[in-house]
Amino acid sequence: MKEQKKKGLSRLFEIAGEKKGLLILAGFLSALSACCMLVPYLSVYQVLDELLKNAGNVTASDSGYMIRWAWIAFIGLAAALLLLYGGLMASHVAAFRILYGLRVRLSEHIGRLPLGYLNGTSIGAIKKALEQNVEKIENFVAHTIPDLVNAATTVIVMFVIFFSLNGWMAAVCLLAIVIGISVQFSMMFGKKAQEFFKMYFDTSEQMSASAVQYVRGMPVVKIFGQTVESFRQFSKSIYRFKEYALNVCDTYQPGMVTFIVLLNSIVTFIIPVGLLLLDGQPGNIALATVYLFFIILGPGVASPFYKLTFLASNTREIDEGVHRIDAIFAEKPVPEPATPQQPKGHDICFENVSFSYENAKEKTRTEALKHISFTARAGEITALVGPSGSGKSTIANLIPRFWDVTEGTIKIGGADIRNIPSELLMDQVSFVFQDTFLFFDTLYENIRVGKPDATEEQVIAAARAAQCDDFIRRLPQGYQTLIGEGGVYLSGGEAQRVAVARAILKNSPILVLDEATAFADPENEYKMQLAIQELIREKTVIIIAHRLSSIISANQIIVLKEGEIAQQGVHRELSVNEGLYKQMWDAYTDAFQWTLKK
Repeated sequence: MKEQKKKGLSRLFEIAGEKKGLLILAGFLSALSACCMLVPYLSVYQVLDELLKNAGNVTASDSGYMIRWAWIAFIGLAAALLLLYGGLMASHVAAFRILYGLRVRLSEHIGRLPLGYLNGTSIGAIKKALEQNVEKIENFVAHTIPDLVNAATTVIVMFVIFFSLNGWMAAVCLLAIVIGISVQFSMMFGKKAQEFFKMYFDTSEQMSASAVQYVRGMPVVKIFGQTVESFRQFSKSIYRFKEYALNVCDTYQPGMVTFIVLLNSIVTFIIPVGLLLLDGQPGNIALATVYLFFIILGPGVASPFYKLTFLASNTREIDEGVHRIDAIFAEKPVPEPATPQQPKGHDICFENVSFSYENAKEKTRTEALKHISFTARAGEITALVGPSGSGKSTIANLIPRFWDVTEGTIKIGGADIRNIPSELLMDQVSFVFQDTFLFFDTLYENIRVGKPDATEEQVIAAARAAQCDDFIRRLPQGYQTLIGEGGVYLSGGEAQRVAVARAILKNSPILVLDEATAFADPENEYKMQLAIQELIREKTVIIIAHRLSSIISANQIIVLKEGEIAQQGVHRELSVNEGLYKQMWDAYTDAFQWTLKK
């Protein structure tokens, strides 16, 4: 029988249980702290009892006895604070260790997932899982668990004391609390509440993703004089979140009002019951002391119950967060081979490859490649050309297994890439994307990404080969100049040359270039062509070309149309024979004759 996976709070405690010893210590110290925190109330009771016994002659009261209880109250309070501090220290150490481990595991797992998952999931959802949802788990472990233990211990000990003193007044207190909590919990943990929490996370993730997109699109918004309302998706996300918040308030309001009124009215229930008891036993000093003690301490029961209620609300919210984190862990990573193979060379062979993009959430399937077969030989350049959406980037992304093929086989050196270990496969391939990503770090570290153990001489040599040494040395701190906020921003051509430097430094036998000269001006394009010529020596090179002049010397040109190979050959043949490539070449050369006219 298949073991049922834990959910909700059970799963949360399973995650927290990774540091079980620290959490048990935190709970034990918090419980002791709660007991010590009640010592001052016990002192008040003893002092009241002494004063009421000598109500006719207060001077006859034992002052030494009352002073001793005052010191006991002070010691109890000090011990409670010290124990609480110790409990919180233990829970915080456990929480930050759990937080660190959870983030590392999430990051490693996401890194092993196919790109299809990242393309089908909003950046906002992943960012929220890695940041907010994990932070809330940390907050739960660091604060909520000790607070729950503290509040629960306080309530239990208080009612043990109450019932030991007087059952009727204790029962009245308990009745008011039970009614208030029942109403509130039915509102918080009902079916509608669960729907609201799911809606909260959904709208929050949508708003986060839309905010990222809106900020990125700010130049367009400003140029066309648009306001936030005109950015439709962001605006809808904000209004949807507002509607959720208002619905939650309307739904929770009656239960919350009832709960607060009953909890704050405990003394109202105690007074008549106490008077009735005193009326039946006139002159009973002990009962009068108990009555006054209930009037003083009774309202204090509200505080831990408030805490328990709001902590319960937090755990319901965390429950949804844990579900979403587990949903990421449930995504299957790219499978590792059961019997790993080593490639015997660096030829890339596509054999009858078909591939479709699938969106499991929306249940859609888009065919991108159909029966693609070609061989990119080691030491040669294979160029992929064709209209937008023809499948060029898809072919390139299938080589390092960003996705797995739907049909057919891709081989490197005779080995099916699905049988090559992922780490080895990634060592075989260098990628230079058209949209270059630079980390918020120095230029030196951005280049060294290609080879983390590279020496300074190797990094500078790679930069020179990529024709970016000159502009780097002109920057304020040279190679130590920070990229991004607080540093400098590079032009598209400069950033692309940094990416080429990474690839040169990595020096993998297979190189995929996604229009590596797209942002270069004519002078720098020539320099980058020289750098690329050096880079591609004795390598298997796949070039995705938009600028046809850059692939004239390619050993092989694959012309793609609607996911199929339309033509295959070299430039001198394809540019004169009728077909798609000739049409593209003619359009490319005709573009140089184009001028603006008034």
